[in-house]
Amino acid sequence: MDTSNKIEDTNENKIIEIPLIIQVKELAEKLGKPVVEVISELLKNGVMATINEDIDYETAAIISEEFGFTAKEALEDGESNRRTIADLDSDEEKTESRPPVVIVMGHVDHGKTSLLDAIRKADVVSSESGGITQHIGAYQIEKNGKKITFLDTPGHEAFSTMRARGAQVTDVGVLVVAADDGVKPQTIESINHLKSANLPFVVAVNKIDKPGADIEKVKQELSEHKVICEDWGGDVVLIPVSAKTKEGIDQLLEMILLISDMKECKANSKGRLWGTIIESHLDKGRGPTATLLVQNGTLKVGDYVVCGSIYGKIRVIENSNLKKIEEAIPGMPVRIWGLKDLSDVGELLEGVKSEKEAKAEVSERKHFESLKNLKERKNIGVKGISDKIKEGKVKELKVVLKADVKGSLEALNMSLNKLNTNEVAVNLIKEGLGEISESDVTLAGDDAIVIGFKVGISLAAQKSSEKHKTEIRLYDVIYNVIDDIKEALTALLPKEIIEKEMGKGKILKVFKSGKNDMIIGAKLINGKVNKEMEVKLEKEGNLTYGKIVGLKIVKDNVSEVSGDKEFGINISGISHLEEGDELVFIIKEEKVRNL
Repeated sequence: MDTSNKIEDTNENKIIEIPLIIQVKELAEKLGKPVVEVISELLKNGVMATINEDIDYETAAIISEEFGFTAKEALEDGESNRRTIADLDSDEEKTESRPPVVIVMGHVDHGKTSLLDAIRKADVVSSESGGITQHIGAYQIEKNGKKITFLDTPGHEAFSTMRARGAQVTDVGVLVVAADDGVKPQTIESINHLKSANLPFVVAVNKIDKPGADIEKVKQELSEHKVICEDWGGDVVLIPVSAKTKEGIDQLLEMILLISDMKECKANSKGRLWGTIIESHLDKGRGPTATLLVQNGTLKVGDYVVCGSIYGKIRVIENSNLKKIEEAIPGMPVRIWGLKDLSDVGELLEGVKSEKEAKAEVSERKHFESLKNLKERKNIGVKGISDKIKEGKVKELKVVLKADVKGSLEALNMSLNKLNTNEVAVNLIKEGLGEISESDVTLAGDDAIVIGFKVGISLAAQKSSEKHKTEIRLYDVIYNVIDDIKEALTALLPKEIIEKEMGKGKILKVFKSGKNDMIIGAKLINGKVNKEMEVKLEKEGNLTYGKIVGLKIVKDNVSEVSGDKEFGINISGISHLEEGDELVFIIKEEKVRNL
C-alpha cells in the first residue's frame, strides 16, 4: 500500500493515537514508514532504540511530528475507567434536589470556627485545643425545611487540594472577615481560592459586636482586591454577623439557600454511587478512616467501593454527629471505615458491585499510573513552562510568589509588573511572606511556578510538588528571578514572520482551474522556485498566498526550477490566476522577538 500521500493529507487526517508506551516497530506501522526510517529519526533526536524496544509517548510524539503527523494520547485501560466527577455527572440523570455544599474560609482568628458553631447552635470551641477544628470536617444543618452541608476544614489546604485534583465539591463559599481587623493575608488567599474555583460566595463580616468594628473599612479593603459589595455597585453580597450574639446568622443562611436555588443543586440518590474524600486519617483503634461527601447514589454499609488505587468494603458509616447510620444519600457528609489504606483528600470514591470488580478496577488503575509516570516530568522548570506556552497549554505565566520580607516582595512585584506588555503578562495568583507551604503548591497546580525569594520550603510542600508536578524555584538575587521570568515570557510572544523573496515567475497559460487549486504554465524571471516555498500574488491591492503542490519541466516531476526556464506548477490556495500575472516565490522565517 502506498503511504506517500499521507503527508499531503489535511492536519485532521494526520492525527494518530499513540499509547503511553509503544514499540518502535508499532510506531513505524502507525506512521506507515519503514522501521529503519523511524530508528534513524530517533537517532537524530538522541534516542538509541532497536525495533522491539519501547519508547514513551513524548518521544513517539516528537518522532511523529518529524514525519508530519500530530500525536494524540490513546486511552489506556484504567484511564477510561478512572472517571472524573464531570464524567460521572454526565452519566446520571439528576432528578432530586440535594443540600448545597458550603465552604467557609477566612483569616485565622477571624471567627470562622465560632461562626460555624453558632450556625450549629453548639458551643464546642471552648473544648477544642488551641481553637483548631476537631471533628469530621463537615456537618449538616436545617433551615426553613432545607438542609445545608458545611465543610469545616482546618485551613485552606483541603480546599486547594480538592480543586487541584479537579474535584467539584462545593457550591457556595462564605468568606469570613473580622469587622475589627479587616482584610488580612489569609483573607486575600481565600479570595484567590474562591475566584480560581469560580465559586459564588457571600462575605460574612463577623465580630460586629466588638468595639472598633468598621464595616465600611472592610468594604473598602475588599474592593482593593476586586471584591465589590452590592451597595458599592458590585455583585457580592455582604452580611454583617456576630457569632457571639447570633445576629445576622439567619440572613446568612437564607442567602446561602438563595444562591443554591439559583444553581439548582441536584443528584440522583438511586443512581451510581460516587463522592469525594474530604478528610483522611489513621484511627489507631479502627484503622484507615475518611470523611466522605456523598454526591450521587446512596452509600450503604456493606458496599464495595474504589477510591483512587485502593478499595474496600464499607464497615461503618457515621453521620456528622458521630452517630452510626446504615446509609447516606447525596449531600451528606459521613465518616467511613473499610478502605484498605488511607485515601487522598479530593480523591473520587465510586461504588462497585463486588470485591472482584473492585480488585480488577484497582489493578487497572495501578497499571495505568505506572505507565503514566513514565511520561511525566519530575520537574518542569522555567524552560518547561516556556515549552507549555509554546504548545498553547499556558496562555499566561501564572506565578505564586513568596518572599522573606515585605520589602523584597514589593520589589519583586514591581519588577515583574514591569515585564508586562499588551501581549504577555505575569499573573501573580498569590503573593505572601514566609516559607513555601503546601497550600502554595496546590494553588499553583501544574500550570504555574512557585517562586521563593530567600525562603525555605516546608516538607509538605516538597511532597506536594512531587505529587502535582509543580515547579518550585528558589532565588537569592532579584535579577535572576527577572531573567528567568523574562525568558519564559519571551516564549509567549508571537514570533515575527519574515518573508524572504527567492524568485519571480510570470504566468504563460492556465491549464486547469479548480475550487482551491490551479495548474498553470509559467516562466521563471529570476531566482528559483521549489516545493518548500510559498507563492505570493499581489493583485488589485490584495495579497494572496498559496502552497506549491508540484513542479514539472515538460512531463518530468522536479523538486526545483532555476534559471530562465518554462515550467508547470500546481498551486493550492489560489483560485483566480490569469495569464500575465506575476508570481513571487517566498520562504517564511520565524524570528524570536524580545520583550
